[in-house]
Amino acid sequence: MTTLCIANNRTEEIVGDLAAMSPPEQLASGYGAQRILWWAKDGDVLVVPWVPDPEYLAYVTGLTGVRAASLTFVVPPPGAQGDRMITGDRLADPAFRAELGRVLAGRTVTEVLPITPNGAVAGLAAALGLAHAMSGQAFAAQGGNALVNSKAGFRAVAAGVGVPIPPGRVVASPAEVEDAVEQLLGQGHSVIVKVEFQAGGFGNEILARDERVDPAGAERVVVLADRAAVAVYVAERWTWLTAGRGQRVVVEQYFADSAPLYAEFAIDDAGVVLVGCGEMVMRPMVVGEITPPVTPDAEVRAELVAQGARLCEALRAIGYRGRVSADAVLTPRGEIRFHETNGRLTGSSHLHDAFFGRLLREEHRGSRFILELAGLKVPSFAEAVTGIAAAGLAFSPETGTGVLYSCDFTPADGSVMYCVVAESPEAARAQEAELLALFTG
Repeated sequence: MTTLCIANNRTEEIVGDLAAMSPPEQLASGYGAQRILWWAKDGDVLVVPWVPDPEYLAYVTGLTGVRAASLTFVVPPPGAQGDRMITGDRLADPAFRAELGRVLAGRTVTEVLPITPNGAVAGLAAALGLAHAMSGQAFAAQGGNALVNSKAGFRAVAAGVGVPIPPGRVVASPAEVEDAVEQLLGQGHSVIVKVEFQAGGFGNEILARDERVDPAGAERVVVLADRAAVAVYVAERWTWLTAGRGQRVVVEQYFADSAPLYAEFAIDDAGVVLVGCGEMVMRPMVVGEITPPVTPDAEVRAELVAQGARLCEALRAIGYRGRVSADAVLTPRGEIRFHETNGRLTGSSHLHDAFFGRLLREEHRGSRFILELAGLKVPSFAEAVTGIAAAGLAFSPETGTGVLYSCDFTPADGSVMYCVVAESPEAARAQEAELLALFTG
């Protein structure tokens, strides 16, 4: 039995125009896509931007117990955006499809597992005679993934099923944006404006009457003293707000000093199943998370899960299949407000599937916290691995604690993404301090 894994980490359904990504952003996306290795099993076939670096491949498979030699990697020819990401045109390349067909010949493919289940993957699955192995293929083939990842589409679905969202609206013209922003500012609220398709907060800006607002989940705060200033802002930023493609704009009340949370679910024909919850770390953009979340109490977590499941049931009803992260904030008043859904294997999925699901023993799974953060500068990935081993910090299956490296970005920017698995949030922070001292002390 074979799974066809496809590492399409960034697509137009997630970030809009791929050409707008800088070469370093595209390269980082390609290295982030290598996290698909955490799902690989013996005998699987993986479509990747490039063959993984040997050190990272050996590290991941050494932890998961997969025989690295049993994995087959297929790399499509470069596309319009080069070879840094798995893009739709790379998946459509006739020579690549012929090669992949030869690799899969004689195998029984039971699952097509992409990072993003979009139309390009659906088309590839159909061309290979594997539509049956891609859950939700018919929905994806008609562009359905864009609906699940659209910030505008999200508000319509959430409002329609009664899930709490921030006050605001979806607008499509400069006059509507100006009116929606001024209405909220005039009521004494700060505002967040969102590009319809973007990720990680990079399509968000916060608008305020004064400079006392600290941004979280947005690139900057823009002070707009009056309606005239709002009109100037909209005129200047209109192309950016619509991604130059006539997209819709989301205008919402911004809740400062809130805790950013998520609940991730798996959606299949049988129903909606909770995968896990977490709390994101913002500086001011998202740089990591801790799971399970530490801020919400049991009652708030129950509401997060219940309302997230309601959202996912609506998406299941229209045909989406796969992972969904329902993102929300816990406001200072103790209210949950959802603000988007992400239909893909997210930056959290490997924590729940591979770390909680594969690496931790059953007796540890309900009593461990994972703190994951990006940006730790190291001399090399190999030295990062040997360094934690020598210091006694490396993850131990016996204790269910220690440091893991979830992703290797060293060829791109000299950094790794690290995870600390511990029995409490405090213990995770203490181990993190030891880790940081190894490489920054």
